[in-house]
Amino acid sequence: MIQNPILKGFNPDPSIIRVDDDYYIAASTFEWFPGVLIHHSRDLKNWRLLCRPLDRVSQLDLRSVGTSQGVWAPCLTHHDGTFYLVYTNVYGYMAQQFDLDNFIVTAENIEGPWSEPMYINSSGFDPSLFHDDDGRKWIVNLDWEPRQGYEQPGRIVLQEWSEAEGKLIGKPVVISNGSTDRGCVEAPHIYKRDGWYYLMTAEGGTGYGHAVVMARSKTIEGPYELDPQGPVITSQPEDFNERHIIDCLKPNRYNPNSELQKSGHGSLVETQHGEWYIPHLCSRPFVPELQCPLGRETAIQKCAWNEDGWLRMTDGTNLAKLETEDAGLPECAFDPAPVRDQFKGPELDINFQTYRIPADPSWLSFKESGGLRLRGQGSIYSPRRMSLAARRIQAFSIRAETCVEFEPWNHHQSAGLTAFFSQHNFYYLRIYWSESLGGKCLAIMKSDVATNDELKETRVKIDGSGRVFMRLETNHKTLQFSYSSDGTNWKKIGPALDMGLLSDEYGFTKCTGAFVGLFVQDVHTQERCADFDYFDYEEL
Repeated sequence: MIQNPILKGFNPDPSIIRVDDDYYIAASTFEWFPGVLIHHSRDLKNWRLLCRPLDRVSQLDLRSVGTSQGVWAPCLTHHDGTFYLVYTNVYGYMAQQFDLDNFIVTAENIEGPWSEPMYINSSGFDPSLFHDDDGRKWIVNLDWEPRQGYEQPGRIVLQEWSEAEGKLIGKPVVISNGSTDRGCVEAPHIYKRDGWYYLMTAEGGTGYGHAVVMARSKTIEGPYELDPQGPVITSQPEDFNERHIIDCLKPNRYNPNSELQKSGHGSLVETQHGEWYIPHLCSRPFVPELQCPLGRETAIQKCAWNEDGWLRMTDGTNLAKLETEDAGLPECAFDPAPVRDQFKGPELDINFQTYRIPADPSWLSFKESGGLRLRGQGSIYSPRRMSLAARRIQAFSIRAETCVEFEPWNHHQSAGLTAFFSQHNFYYLRIYWSESLGGKCLAIMKSDVATNDELKETRVKIDGSGRVFMRLETNHKTLQFSYSSDGTNWKKIGPALDMGLLSDEYGFTKCTGAFVGLFVQDVHTQERCADFDYFDYEEL
């Protein structure tokens, strides 16, 4: 059996392909850099993070994009020896109007190098590329609807892509206003089988009413016949009509009988032995709070085609499960990542990402003896340049630890260990300069929907110079910081903190997940550096 989720912790919007015996899933990264995570498997059960293709600002400029904007819903395809990656970069959203661009990059090898981007359009998000067997290529995407009085978020449109000219040709054709009445139609993919074009969409919003839905047509431009069953995969199988409700979260659609929540936004793959699977987005919320610090994850369900030519889950239901039948492929497990990263360089471990900007030598470098040096830049609230290197939290109970050497002389300077959802929501155990305590001290800073709380009752004076060991432990709904002067004798600092603050439903709906990492700021002269000896990440 395959255990779900297959990609744990903030790995949403999966797009899967198979190339010979290898499977690849691309997932969204939003404002984190490099853009798009591509995971690899040979058995659909064991997965490893393989590469991040959007690794240059010329491909992906995230400076000043908003929280949970940036890279949305990549589409990965392979045709005639070339890999194609289609993606959205969302710059802003205001007054029901998205400002975004859609692009294509290509590569001969999945690990790159990937090309410079070709612009597609800016009419809406979730673009997907379909390679027809007659040699023509088509872009299908959500055409966003900003006008009052029209159903939002819009409709699915199709337009031909000329690879030779590097642009769309013809005019867009509306092929779907939704295959159900759940509303919020998005995430289109087209597949072809037995003379039918199948349109797979996500409907019901990327929340508790989410679903994978299909329709089909004998011609690519339609009209498309709706699947009589409704959702192929969902967490909420009850019928409902919320076409005119733009809320994507829909907490009223939470189903306590579902093992996975928010199940939807899928893509389709056929194994080398003719079996079919749909990876899809899902979440595992705290109950009853309905908060998801791990963000939106990726699960997979086995499916089969029935006599009428419709795709169905093989267990006879459409309710996403924590287990699904494996494909009988040879087991191919990957070695677990080591707990300790001693920062030997020349690059950060692949699990680390940076916030909006690349990890360039101007602010991130490796010491010859081992260890990471970060130069302080903007504050932890900065929308532009933030010296943050972090990795996803991928389990409900983890331990993260580091050792930092930092000598601030001004209250604008700090360094330490952060549990970070966004610049709006985070916890930050930091070394900084305190005039009231007369020197260097250690304390927790908290941001609750961009409201700063310094938690002054947690302050501890640090006598003299030298290193400080910092630790963070999560236990499902709580987080506890600790510190040590020698790495052996640890003291708790501050109270047990609420992990719900790092969730995608806290305060206002967001789309990423909790990270843990290292941060330095110097908003005085942007020149003070901190040295980190190591970083531990262990799932408990």
